[in-house]
Amino acid sequence: MTPPLRDPAHRVSRRAITLWVLQALVGFVVLVGLSSLAASWIAGSGRRFLPDWLTGHIWWVPVALAVVELPFIVIEPLWRYAVHRWELSEDVVYARSGWFSRKWVFVPVSRIQTVDKEQGWFERMLGLATLEIRTASHAGSSSIEGLDVTVAARLAEDLAHRAHQLRDDAT
Repeated sequence: MTPPLRDPAHRVSRRAITLWVLQALVGFVVLVGLSSLAASWIAGSGRRFLPDWLTGHIWWVPVALAVVELPFIVIEPLWRYAVHRWELSEDVVYARSGWFSRKWVFVPVSRIQTVDKEQGWFERMLGLATLEIRTASHAGSSSIEGLDVTVAARLAEDLAHRAHQLRDDAT
């Protein structure tokens, strides 16, 4: 029997919870807002392209969406924080992410081609960054989201330095 994978050593920043809450709130506002606009349009139009039972209760659609989505605004960020971890060993970057499905990524440092530190609006506001690690693999790039900006900068520098030292000609 194969032993289970151990957790990577480091958690992402606790501020990642706030980042994921903000991202979920934006999705919530867009989803409920668009469904409210659609409900308003359907209720205000004299057209009868929907059944009467639905047209008469069209405002239940955005309410139902809001009720279904609200728990995810709280649960998803906490769950993701419990799962998202990363570790840098001498020759491998190891990361775990996900919340419904789990993703374990092992990136050999010698195969790294570029390391990019990215920040969206919310990340800049919270002092966080996402580290993008690109290789020549068919799988593309790997990322570690929710890192403190100073940790991401140091990790990017360490990875670039180690990748240069471990570079081989197999790419």
